[in-house]
Amino acid sequence: MPVYRLSKKEISFPDPVLAEENGLLAVGGDLSTDRLLLAYLYGIFPWYEPGDEILWWCPKERFLIFPGEIHVSRSMKKYMNKHDSKICLNRDFRDTMHRCRMKREQEEGTWITDEMEEAYYRMNQNGWAVSVEAFVDGELAGGLYGVSIGKCFFGESMFSERENGSKVALIALAKILEENGYLFIDCQFHTEHLESMGGRYVPWEEYNQMLEEGTDRSEW
Repeated sequence: MPVYRLSKKEISFPDPVLAEENGLLAVGGDLSTDRLLLAYLYGIFPWYEPGDEILWWCPKERFLIFPGEIHVSRSMKKYMNKHDSKICLNRDFRDTMHRCRMKREQEEGTWITDEMEEAYYRMNQNGWAVSVEAFVDGELAGGLYGVSIGKCFFGESMFSERENGSKVALIALAKILEENGYLFIDCQFHTEHLESMGGRYVPWEEYNQMLEEGTDRSEW
């Protein structure tokens, strides 16, 4: 099945069910706020190597964390009881996203390009992208950023500057989302780290139904 090529002149996507088995749906287009919003409303997200064309993905199975099911291990509970933690939202979105980029570049390479940083900063300035920062004993320990639409949160990346920093941020985010009636945190792809925090696969049909319910996309 051919991958669909998007036009920069028209903001649209093919039906997500047409994605390839690995989740690849389309190539091209741009990272305008309107296009990104449309993408997330239908479970689509950009992910590509620096220097390549934009690739748009929609995996047929989604790896989600349900806020009320976040797993806090015994050792993590001890850590949080031992240390003083403070959580900030949108302390410095640019800084948090850039720290995520730098950590990825050091460890395994990153998909976060200059273009991506600018695109998600615009999303943040318009109230769609959110950063979460965790301070432990007064020092920045870690954080994450993602996109928030309706009652759905789409996680993008996280970083740690000290032990358990990103875990503290994710646990705090899950608590905030649960208190505000959010349906899920979309992790997009599986990692052992996220599985240990309570993430699990959800079939496309179930995910799509929650997505429609949580975003009221019929109103867009």
